Amino acid sequence: MSSKTKIIVLRMKEIIYTAIFVGLALLLIALFFIMFRRDKADSPPESSTAEAAYIPGVYSCAITLASEQINVEVSVDAHQITSIALRPLSDSVAAMYPLMEPAMQDLAAQILKSQSLESVTYPTQQKYTSAVLLRAIQTALDKAVPQNTVQN
Repeated sequence: MSSKTKIIVLRMKEIIYTAIFVGLALLLIALFFIMFRRDKADSPPESSTAEAAYIPGVYSCAITLASEQINVEVSVDAHQITSIALRPLSDSVAAMYPLMEPAMQDLAAQILKSQSLESVTYPTQQKYTSAVLLRAIQTALDKAVPQNTVQN
């Protein structure tokens, strides 16, 4: 009798091991399908410029202040504005136009958050400075828009 019990235990152990290995194999196959399937979101678009809002790169617009020239640089990737900065903002320009840098930082933060120049607000003390900077940013962004895209 004890020999039958041993045989049944050995067979049950083999069945359990086999079931575990089959379960692991199915789990491994499922993981392969999940990891290596091709998502539609991951596939490259058929026409990258047709769907892209911008041509990736750094675009600039020059502003002349007295005898100094500064550039408003706008960096974009295919779908969003990534950074806006003044280059080179020398000490003499910063001293002569003290509102330039804080106005640009405020505008850049708003534009990067909303990804639009439509809803930008600024204080009345900085309205002329902000208007000049917004025009320069818009000019730089116009250079980044693909030619076949019609702006509103």
